[in-house]
Amino acid sequence: MRFRAELVKGTTPSLVLALLAERPMHGYELARAIQERSAGALALGQGVLYPTLHRLEREGLIVGSWEARRAGPERRVYRITPKGQAVLADGRAEWAAFADVVGRFLGQQQPMQAPSA
Repeated sequence: MRFRAELVKGTTPSLVLALLAERPMHGYELARAIQERSAGALALGQGVLYPTLHRLEREGLIVGSWEARRAGPERRVYRITPKGQAVLADGRAEWAAFADVVGRFLGQQQPMQAPSA
């Protein structure tokens, strides 16, 4: 299932922070991890991922550094900061509460009840 762009765009920063909380990653690795973990439902192109990384870096939630490789060009590897960890923790709590509330409306359908007489 593919999701509407506005849903993906709104959750991309949280997805990136959650992955970087696990370990440092470069951009292509982040995109691949998001696609694999979502079973292909979320496929972020450069036009979505890199602006998100740059914004998170400007906000001090992640830091990037250039790392040399044995073969190939340098690549920028991103790490979550303590501020990013705090924002991620808040985001997880907010997401759990939001999912609970929305689930009350969009979760399992309740059977129709006959009107009271």
